[in-house]
Amino acid sequence: MRGWPGINILTAVTNTHFVVRDPKLARAQAEEFAARVRAGHRLLFFPEGTSSDGRRVLPFKPTLFQGFLDPALPDGLAIQPMTAIYQAPPGVDPRFYGWWSDMDLGPHLLTVLSAPRQGRVTVVLHPPVPVAGKDRKSLAATTEAAVRAGMDG
Repeated sequence: MRGWPGINILTAVTNTHFVVRDPKLARAQAEEFAARVRAGHRLLFFPEGTSSDGRRVLPFKPTLFQGFLDPALPDGLAIQPMTAIYQAPPGVDPRFYGWWSDMDLGPHLLTVLSAPRQGRVTVVLHPPVPVAGKDRKSLAATTEAAVRAGMDG
């Protein structure tokens, strides 16, 4: 996505960090993630590691939580799970907002933006999950369960 026209400008001005799904880079990416938290950045990340049709929650990747375990991070650090529930416009495929598999982003984005009526999104904030005393697998499992419950509720 970093090289996509238009998207590349948006990601540059928002200081987006791209996670590369390569186990060899996991440690370096966790270190950068932790450095951003130490610097006071508020991070929004997508621990599924990929996109879907928007109608289900994919398994969370525990390796993406490693950056929260840096001992130099502030005490009291917590992760705020949230569920985004997309509802398509009336009469449209319920997967209208989803982008997955080998779908081309440009045509999909144009379809969504040019729709005569838009649907809606509901954001559900779940109780924060304290990081202290947890490992990456328990953080992934706890936050995934919260997000999944939000989809079902």
